[in-house]
Amino acid sequence: MVSFIHAHLTTRRPVQKALLRSISSTTRTFQSSQQVPKAYRTLGLRREDKSRWERRVALTPEAVERLIRQTGTRVYVQPSTKRIFTDEAYKKAGATVTEDLSAADVILGIKEDIRLIDYELMKDETGKRLVAFGQFAGNAGMVDTLHGMGHRFLGLGYSTPFMYMSMAHAYRSVASAKLAVRSMGNTIEDEGTPKDFGPLVYAFTGDGNVSHGALDIFKQLPHEFVPAEDLPKLVNDKNPNLNKVYATHLDIGDYIKAKDGSPVTSHQDYFDNPSKYHSTFHETIAPYVNSVVTGAYWDQRYPRLLTNAQLRDIQLRQAQGTIKKGKMMTLADIVCDIRGAFESLSHSTNVDDGFFYYDAIKNQEHKDPEGPGMQIMGIDILPAELPIESSQFFSDKLFPYVKELIQPSAKALSDLSPLLANATIADSGNLTKAHRGLQEHLPATTSSGPDRKKTVLLLGSGMVAAPLVNHLMKRPDVRIVVGSNVTAEANALVAGHDRAESVDLDISNKEQLSRLVSGADVVVSFVPAFLHAGVAEVCVKQRKHMVTASYVSQEMQALDASAQDSDILIMNEVGLDPGIDHMSAMKIIDDAKSRNIKVRSFISWCGGLPAPEASNTPLGYKFSWSPRGVLTASGNDATYWTGGKKYTIAGQDLLRDHFPTIRTPYQGFVFEGLANRDSLSYADTYGLGDIKDMDTMFRGTLRYQGYSDLLYAFRKLGFLDQTNPFKSATWTQYFDHVLSSGKQQQLSESDRMEVLTSKLGLAKDHPLTERVWDALSMLSSESSPTPSTPTAALDSLSVLLARQLKYQEGERDMVAMHHEFGLEHPSGKKETVTSTLVHYGNEEHTAMAKTVGLPAAMTVDLVLDNKIPERGVLRPTMSHVYSPILERLEHEGVRFVEQVHPSHPVRLDATGSGVWKN
Repeated sequence: MVSFIHAHLTTRRPVQKALLRSISSTTRTFQSSQQVPKAYRTLGLRREDKSRWERRVALTPEAVERLIRQTGTRVYVQPSTKRIFTDEAYKKAGATVTEDLSAADVILGIKEDIRLIDYELMKDETGKRLVAFGQFAGNAGMVDTLHGMGHRFLGLGYSTPFMYMSMAHAYRSVASAKLAVRSMGNTIEDEGTPKDFGPLVYAFTGDGNVSHGALDIFKQLPHEFVPAEDLPKLVNDKNPNLNKVYATHLDIGDYIKAKDGSPVTSHQDYFDNPSKYHSTFHETIAPYVNSVVTGAYWDQRYPRLLTNAQLRDIQLRQAQGTIKKGKMMTLADIVCDIRGAFESLSHSTNVDDGFFYYDAIKNQEHKDPEGPGMQIMGIDILPAELPIESSQFFSDKLFPYVKELIQPSAKALSDLSPLLANATIADSGNLTKAHRGLQEHLPATTSSGPDRKKTVLLLGSGMVAAPLVNHLMKRPDVRIVVGSNVTAEANALVAGHDRAESVDLDISNKEQLSRLVSGADVVVSFVPAFLHAGVAEVCVKQRKHMVTASYVSQEMQALDASAQDSDILIMNEVGLDPGIDHMSAMKIIDDAKSRNIKVRSFISWCGGLPAPEASNTPLGYKFSWSPRGVLTASGNDATYWTGGKKYTIAGQDLLRDHFPTIRTPYQGFVFEGLANRDSLSYADTYGLGDIKDMDTMFRGTLRYQGYSDLLYAFRKLGFLDQTNPFKSATWTQYFDHVLSSGKQQQLSESDRMEVLTSKLGLAKDHPLTERVWDALSMLSSESSPTPSTPTAALDSLSVLLARQLKYQEGERDMVAMHHEFGLEHPSGKKETVTSTLVHYGNEEHTAMAKTVGLPAAMTVDLVLDNKIPERGVLRPTMSHVYSPILERLEHEGVRFVEQVHPSHPVRLDATGSGVWKN
């Protein structure tokens, strides 16, 4: 984008200076101008040095000469050896070539972060942009597409006329590029295209400057346009004409349908109510075209044209031979919408490395032209490849507005024409009314400047904090303040990071907490869950965003309206469970919904466990933090839906009524499961519709088999009691006190066995009795001190388990997650889709710490980068939140394996093992 950066005008009298701040927190103040004839203000052209490919200019030498001739203004140009027009050309035009632009009142540049007037906002009364490079993006993008196809064909073993095309930047002008395309077209007329691929078909989306620029290049080839509805006929033609190429210029109705199956009858209704529609691109277009060239507008409100899951289905069908060879061979995403209309565009590409390949079957990106998958181009500065014409065109469009800007009367915003005034973002150091929403992204006046860091306040310094700190410290624009009441832990967390510091914090000290929050851009709360709402209240008052990995409590949800009023987001449930479970589930659910597929059942299991080789404890479980949360969770009520019925398990029965066998694709694991809280509410959270229309809605916790029975035995014996605190001198006394229901501090071995079998209702030689006895014997051998104050049985057990069942050096933990979706297609076809994650810890981080800390950190990234527009109390169920996080997690090795299976009946039977009598 071009930026008009207004410096302040000064005379001998002092005047107020205007500070213009960008979202990237840069501040520039320019010095006073000299007087020029007729008092026209002076103009500067900055050197474009952000990219080696950026050679465009905002004003050509011809425009500069004309401007000087017509107004008498002075023009200052920074020297450049790579600009498309030479310094000498500007000198001949009458400009002064100089490094110092301080004398300029108005400075013009390309793609600047600092802006006062944004040319993208310069529109006529119909909303059409008046100053744009779109046509040349289309020109360059289409040339690059033809070049890329040559390499792709060669990688597939075919020499084609496309090999004679170069990238657009290799041509001096658009005219010379067109000449090369026509020459290639002559070869196509003479030799044809490879018969193994049938007729080569290009699909163009959009009807603006970008699309027409691409079509302008395409039309240099021998070609024929066909309606979208005729594509199957063309592709299945037994004797096609291969001495030309084919195109379809798509209308919205060609690939968008209402969810009830009816066609689009009103474009405006689609624009106003996109949730009523879904894409059929994967069915009506993709199987018949070789290349897609994008030029259509898209944002998060609208259905994706093609998801990765749909592309995977296409590639699978190609492998099976039901879709012809070479279809969806290339994607030229000229508009460069990252994870936009085409989910496969995961990142922008560079001019000198413009293409990558996406194998949707394996969900892998690569750079091998001979490898499987679709070639993708997403260059985001395409007009820079054709700098002469794009600069000339842009300069001509911009020229009249530059003349207006340097008018001596154009000092105040009110002096500008409505067109320029409406395009003004900031004036006299303040954001204009239409853009005041950007204020929150500006730094405080006390910390402005290019070196200003974004501050993340981390509350808590426990195990999951380290991955978050390490991840965020990779950003040079971030500093971290860790507030904790465990000084040594916090100091260790920030050690080795020069942009991180720790402070002692008593979180109950609201004044201290408020002071820390006020200095932050984002607050991350890793304190105990019951404290989050209090932290959130402070964030609302201080108007600071907040991120936490914990469930949304009732107290937190009550802050939704006030958070919206304060224009902040409070993003919750961005850990593992909750967190990654939501994100991975929503990925499949949203994809299903985009294809008008109904989710009839949803089952999700998750567990943090020791790796199998480290599960050598009575519970098959170990703790890397306080066991209290695990113990108390085993007494939570649970509600779920299956077989069209609602089921509830009371907290005291949760362990008894467990699910004895949980199957996953990994047969080496022997899991059981526990129902997890209120599963029904997630039908609404996930947008699955009325629960009564579903067969199953269930969320549960994974454990190794045997866990539930042993812990239920502990419950029956009284070790999970949270009332009646008491004090014991030794751990043996603690166990005897609980076993005897507080009647005795010391029992004989025979008495212990008698009490144990009596309370459990099991025989002495029952296998579970033996397991319980062995567990109690192991735990009671602990020689460390007991709690020094009276403590409830559960809390004392928590202290003991933390010591006895901790991970030893060299042992690994593991997280396992398994989703199962029952899907029903519009045709009535049913299938089961599974998505499974197994991830192990390493020497640096436990798996649990990594899968909680990293998604939280990646959420902070999105908040800092202003990628989450919603406000209020949120969960990560939006695609613009979960998609980038899942993608980044995959790069960190946290990867789901998705599989499609024939439909099978859902069996959820909370029968327990059969040991206990109801």
